[in-house]
Amino acid sequence: MPISEKIALSQGPILTIFTVTELTSAIKAVLETNFRTLAIKGEISNFKLQSSGHLYFSMKDAGAQISAVLFRGNASQLARMPKDGDQVIAKGEISLYAPRGQYQLIIRELQFLGLGELLIKFHQLKEQLQARGWFQPERKKNLPKFPQRIGLVTSPTGAALSDMLHVLKRRFAGAHILVNPVRVQGEKAAPEIAAAIAEFNQHRLADLLIVGRGGGSIEDLWAFNEEIVARAIFESKIPIISAVGHETDFTIADWVADVRAPTPSAAAEIAVAETSHLIKFLTEARQTTRQRTLQRISQEKGHLLALRHHPLFSSPYRLLSQQIQQIDAARVSLELLKPSNRIRLAREKLTPLKERFEMTLRSSLREKKQRLYGLWEHLRSLDPNHLLKKGYSILFCEKESSIILSAKAMEPNQKIFALLHDGRVGAFVTSVEIKNNDP
Repeated sequence: MPISEKIALSQGPILTIFTVTELTSAIKAVLETNFRTLAIKGEISNFKLQSSGHLYFSMKDAGAQISAVLFRGNASQLARMPKDGDQVIAKGEISLYAPRGQYQLIIRELQFLGLGELLIKFHQLKEQLQARGWFQPERKKNLPKFPQRIGLVTSPTGAALSDMLHVLKRRFAGAHILVNPVRVQGEKAAPEIAAAIAEFNQHRLADLLIVGRGGGSIEDLWAFNEEIVARAIFESKIPIISAVGHETDFTIADWVADVRAPTPSAAAEIAVAETSHLIKFLTEARQTTRQRTLQRISQEKGHLLALRHHPLFSSPYRLLSQQIQQIDAARVSLELLKPSNRIRLAREKLTPLKERFEMTLRSSLREKKQRLYGLWEHLRSLDPNHLLKKGYSILFCEKESSIILSAKAMEPNQKIFALLHDGRVGAFVTSVEIKNNDP
């Protein structure tokens, strides 16, 4: 029976039985006939670019979402590649994909409207926290070089935890690992993550914390864009490495944390980098030291055996004959050098030196005395009292008791006093005449 007749019969009192294919085909015909050309406004989510060049994603709003596909031919006309969070208007038609019984939007044209709601919230919070100084490099704490206790704040069932444990065990098996399991996705994730960070700090359970999860969409990672998590990281006294998503994913937690790692595995590498390098260095140094020590012992043994069989050591006189001869020569010299002769020669050499020293001393004293007298005469001539006795005087401003150096510094009716060699005289300025020295 044709599908159209079955549909007509199903509307009567008789119950008509459809196959799945028949029902899907009927729905497909209704949808594709009535929704051939339409435009939908929404936000892009779960965006995927296939190797074929086709684009698959969802369009959503606050109440619902619909799958969408933009094939390579139409995608080549885009000004830029879409991404999660973009607000767009999509023009196309409704189609039903029969093998999965899923209806979807076949997009022919895509128009960008701007950032989606989540990205707007993301950028607003980022700007607020940046204005508070939470991202400033100078407030970030240095990571401990050799952490003994490392705390992990992540999902207990995610691949991120196993990746980090594998790296930590391989690079530094002696580290004590504490896992505080939390949800990393959904409404309750952010409070749990913040509480876990606070618990580590309250009891000082770790030297270093790694906070993170594996990759996902912007919705999946949103817990790490919440202010409650950012505040917990900012207030933490324990240094924190943020390891959220993949290398291209950035969250608010990454900017607030002391160090941002591109992946959870990379965070584990960073956490024990100094320790693993030191262990590697010490292992290599131990091997090198052992090899060099054995080599040096072997060399010294050979040297000792060679010395033992050297002809010089067969008789002590072969080694000491030269020194014995030198001692005998010194004994003869001592006999010839009597103290009385040495004293007499020394006196003969000192007498002319003494006379020369006394003459030089007398000459130097006479010269210095003459120079001192000349300096005294010069200082005497510079004495202001000496000049005042020759008829000069010095003018002072009576108010400030400062020397008046120029007529320009005085004004009529100003009180002044003049210093003479035997006293001072007060006066008033009756007039001021400025001499023009210009040529």
